[in-house]
Amino acid sequence: MNARLLSILGAAILALGVPGAAALAQSDWPARPVRIVVPFPPGGTTDISARVVAEQLTQALKQNFVVENRGGAGGNIGAAEVAKSAPDGYTFLMGTPGTQAINQFLYRQMPYDTATDLIPVSFVVRVPNVLVVHPSVKARSVQELLDLARARPGALNYGSPGNGTTGHLSNELLKSMAKVFVTHLPYRGSGPMLADLAAGTLDLAIDNLPSAMAFIKSGRLVALGVTSSESNPALPDVPPIARTVPGYAAESWFVLVAPKGTPKAIVERMSAEVDRILKRPEVIERFSKLGATPVGGTPDDLGRFIAAETKKWGAVVKASGAKLD
Repeated sequence: MNARLLSILGAAILALGVPGAAALAQSDWPARPVRIVVPFPPGGTTDISARVVAEQLTQALKQNFVVENRGGAGGNIGAAEVAKSAPDGYTFLMGTPGTQAINQFLYRQMPYDTATDLIPVSFVVRVPNVLVVHPSVKARSVQELLDLARARPGALNYGSPGNGTTGHLSNELLKSMAKVFVTHLPYRGSGPMLADLAAGTLDLAIDNLPSAMAFIKSGRLVALGVTSSESNPALPDVPPIARTVPGYAAESWFVLVAPKGTPKAIVERMSAEVDRILKRPEVIERFSKLGATPVGGTPDDLGRFIAAETKKWGAVVKASGAKLD
């Protein structure tokens, strides 16, 4: 009888110990290196933002946060890898308007469900885009560029970080509103696209300000206009495109998301830590020099924002008629 009773008690303790062990594992998080997947090659704003956050998280949580670049298909390859990863708090995605809002309307087949497979964690930064040209292009204002495009329909080419990125759709929006035709050449990220633009292979691009800033400051590219409604403090002499094309506006944003099923306690801890990081003066200054604005907030705040952006960009893609296989 005593042996049987001990057996029953032992089984009960083991059963009760399962959730206790899970809670303990979550409280010990992170107990090993954490991946932040960037769905584009190195050098773009997604990559820059992820590395700033990873560096700060490594210092704050005394564990390595490692950035891994998984580019391709407008961000879908890296996003799908994260969506299919174990929801254990050791894999996150630095999401973009493409991966979280745009691609579902652009691609005929998606390798993950945007609405359910990735859950919101932290809003990292928002940035304006900037219209830049190679110095050989005979235009030093938005109006001069539009006049040049109208005089030579299709002769100018523009690069984008990839199909479905805000760089792509910002250009398409400008083409539509200004009624000009410029040839699109998509790349696998901002880094290689900006390198070709600086080399003169491309004529122009609209890209995230942080990615393009070094090229502008060095004179390898000429900034003609920003996509925000006001000039950006990082480029105070560069006017908004809207002064030439009334009503034009397009911004980019970068957010941390996690695989569906990631424990709520880990999501909330990660979100709170990133929120603290984004309030640090040195981090604010670092992003500000790149023309980016740290945001922060709760996972619920981010979820509502992504829902609104999904509605907005879905309408833009529908109006453009763009579709990809």
